[in-house]
Order: sequence, then C-alpha cells, then structure tokens
Amino acid sequence: MSILAWLVVGLLAGFIASKIVNRSGSGVLVDIVLGIVGALVGGFLFRLVGAQGLDGFSVWSVLVAVVGAVVVLGVKRALVGGRKR
Repeated sequence: MSILAWLVVGLLAGFIASKIVNRSGSGVLVDIVLGIVGALVGGFLFRLVGAQGLDGFSVWSVLVAVVGAVVVLGVKRALVGGRKR
C-alpha cells in the first residue's frame, strides 16, 4: 500500500476502534497511529489463524486494522487502566 493509503486506513480504523472502545475519537494523529499499529497487529493475528491479512486499500483491510486497533486499545486499557467518567 502507498503511504497515503496507510494513512487513510489508519485514520478510519483508529477512529472506528476509538469509538468502539472509548466511545469517542482520540484525535486525528492518535487515531492514525492507532490504526496503523492496529493494522500491523491485526494482520499478524489474522495470518496467525490462517486468514488473509491486509490486501491493499479495501474494506477487508479496514476491518483487519479495526480488529487490531481494538486489541491494542484493550491491551492498553488492561495495562494502564480505563478512563474514569
């Protein structure tokens, strides 16, 4: 994927994962980084169970990145603690 595609997938995946886990977005830069890290984690996890990882700019890639980003946020929440409201 091109750098622009990574940024777009990262922004979409990070924003969606932030909405799922935190009920709010985390800011553009944090969402992009979260989505890119989530794409790497999601791709690894999906390949680990025999499914296809990232395959370019597609809905599947965004789904893989969202799953990875939710895992990253869950691990972060477990290690650091959740947000108190």
